[in-house]
Amino acid sequence: MIRPAFAKGTPPPRLGLRANLAQFSLLVGVNALVGGMLGQERTVLPLLADETFGLTGVTVTLTFILAFGLVKAATNFVAGTLSDRYGRKPVLVAGWLVGLPVPLLIMWAPTWGWIVAANVLLGVNQGLTWSTTVIMKIDLAGPERRGLAMGLNEAAGYGAVALTALATGWIAASAGLRPAPFFLGLAYAGLGLGLSVLAVRETRDHARYEAATHDPHDEDLHGGLSARAVFAQTSWRQPSLSAASQAGLVNNLNDGMAWGLLPLYFADAGLSVGRIGILAATYPAVWGLGQLATGAWSDRVGRKPLIVAGMFLQAVAIAWIAVAGGFAWWAAAAVVLGAGTALVYPTLLAAVGDVAHPTWRAAAVGVYRLWRDAGFAVGALLTGVIADLAGARAAIWTVAVITAASGAIVVVRMRETHTTPSSRRHWKSPDEP
Repeated sequence: MIRPAFAKGTPPPRLGLRANLAQFSLLVGVNALVGGMLGQERTVLPLLADETFGLTGVTVTLTFILAFGLVKAATNFVAGTLSDRYGRKPVLVAGWLVGLPVPLLIMWAPTWGWIVAANVLLGVNQGLTWSTTVIMKIDLAGPERRGLAMGLNEAAGYGAVALTALATGWIAASAGLRPAPFFLGLAYAGLGLGLSVLAVRETRDHARYEAATHDPHDEDLHGGLSARAVFAQTSWRQPSLSAASQAGLVNNLNDGMAWGLLPLYFADAGLSVGRIGILAATYPAVWGLGQLATGAWSDRVGRKPLIVAGMFLQAVAIAWIAVAGGFAWWAAAAVVLGAGTALVYPTLLAAVGDVAHPTWRAAAVGVYRLWRDAGFAVGALLTGVIADLAGARAAIWTVAVITAASGAIVVVRMRETHTTPSSRRHWKSPDEP
């Protein structure tokens, strides 16, 4: 077995959550700040489009999500490739630098074009920072607790999305839509940059060490793939990776609808800003907290059952929103939607980490996240066009059908990617025979 080379006198890195608890916990906190940057927009921005800038068409209103989704998707791919080439930490720091102006642009925006520009920067920020925190946690955790690691990462991020969405809704209800709600974003950006520069350590050597001790699945592809080859494997050639990519896209298509269309749908039904804020927070709150359990659960029972169940549960919840009426029913549907998303979100990331070889895993995560976050743009465009042509309820029903179809694709195309304790381990220490 080939051992990776490290500096003389330097012990090789240790894999596992316990061995890397301090850095792992720090990265969980950093990703919570990343999620807070996204959460500052969830409640306020769709209402800002309507009440401050006077935008009437749903498609036009959702241009900020379209811009965000396209840029974040492309940046995810770049982040994975750059992380493999230059290291994780420089990419993380660069992402926070790009994110600093976002709250200021939103607070001072004289026209809607400034809001779209802010979301271009937010897309770069989220693509660079969230991708690298995912990759760094996968590096540190090793294969045995990868699902738990992704559950903790995504729980922190989307828990912060939910809390910030709720907080900005309360602030907006008492202090107006601008500028007060976005002071939180300024604090998140400053703290995230400071921690990333001063406290976060590079983790690329952990991936190199795992690559040298990797005992692959029979169908696993080894190292040395070009960026183009990784893109092809993740997008369509490798069945499990491609199934994960399409499921990720549809999952964030749902989130794009929940972010952009549902606040307008609830407002048209007569709900107050405060109640819309509660609904906007409930879905990501359940999603975020649920991942504390679902990521670890997938380490025990496997990835595929949770992904399939989660996609179908999301389809049911979205159809429920279209059928139901009233705050209580919509809140219940938001809980179900969050639970379905919690089953899927960390598990898809863990599945990608299972299949991709450690030497090109960061790039594969980047490609997967490219497709996943393209769902924001697809969701904004699709639901906006359908809502303008046929009404918001028709758009919601369309998304429910697409989500069910995506779950069926996972059933047919994805194999189980995780070796459970009852089966052969797919990683071993170099000290083992």
